[in-house]
Amino acid sequence: MDVALVVLHATVSNRQGGFASNLREQDFQVYEDGVPQTIRLFRHEDIPVTVGLVVDHSGTMRPKLAEVAAATRTFVQFSHREDQMFVVNFNENVTLSLPEAIRFTDSSAELERAIANAPASGMTALYAAIAKALEQLQAGDRDKKVLIVISDGGDNASAQSLAQVMLTADRSGAVIYTIGLFDPDDPDRNPGVLNRLARATGGEAFLPGELSDVVAICERIARDIRNQYTIGYVSTNTARNGAYRAIRVVARAAGKSALSVRTRAGYTAAGGEPRLGKNQGAK
Repeated sequence: MDVALVVLHATVSNRQGGFASNLREQDFQVYEDGVPQTIRLFRHEDIPVTVGLVVDHSGTMRPKLAEVAAATRTFVQFSHREDQMFVVNFNENVTLSLPEAIRFTDSSAELERAIANAPASGMTALYAAIAKALEQLQAGDRDKKVLIVISDGGDNASAQSLAQVMLTADRSGAVIYTIGLFDPDDPDRNPGVLNRLARATGGEAFLPGELSDVVAICERIARDIRNQYTIGYVSTNTARNGAYRAIRVVARAAGKSALSVRTRAGYTAAGGEPRLGKNQGAK
């Protein structure tokens, strides 16, 4: 059978901002381009994931990296013990930064060393770094894929465009969380890019006012990953024309206050030349 299961990783929050647990399949409705879809896959399990930490090492990040490395320890502490993790460091160059013999690790010490020991200087190839991390994600054998991007959002050294990276992220199904670290007078700051990456993929963008907030943010992301619902459906639209299709997920349950669902904004149908959605075509 030539069918394609569209898989969504959805975070459901209540009015107080806490995670909404114990929801059932019948509490959800999925819409694609406004058309209701039939759910074929439903899970709410704490499953291991493949996670890439993508860390800006351009010159403006030098005083921030010690705090970022420490926050990594917190992220590992609150993550699943069978997660596969790796680090991509970047300035104008992009490197997989674990020791050569180690593709993935669950060791906070190894991840901290990979981040803290790399020099911070030069320009910023953010899009190239995300593209490299998305490629490395596919080498992992966990069903769920996540990137955490820590940067000012600027890019002045990549061969790739943001639109190209958005399409690659769309096809990978990865969830991208972003943490924007920049000074008020940073000329390269681009929080809009960080927001678009997160919103399109179902992640969340964080723009902390204080560097010390990064530790709590990494804990929040780890908990978010572990509390998501996995929902799958086969689209009623059988055309494979490369068009972008918008997704909306609604959750309602008796006895629960208003629920908010965060998941990927849409996907590009296989086949044909890709046609960008409004979130993907951002400059």
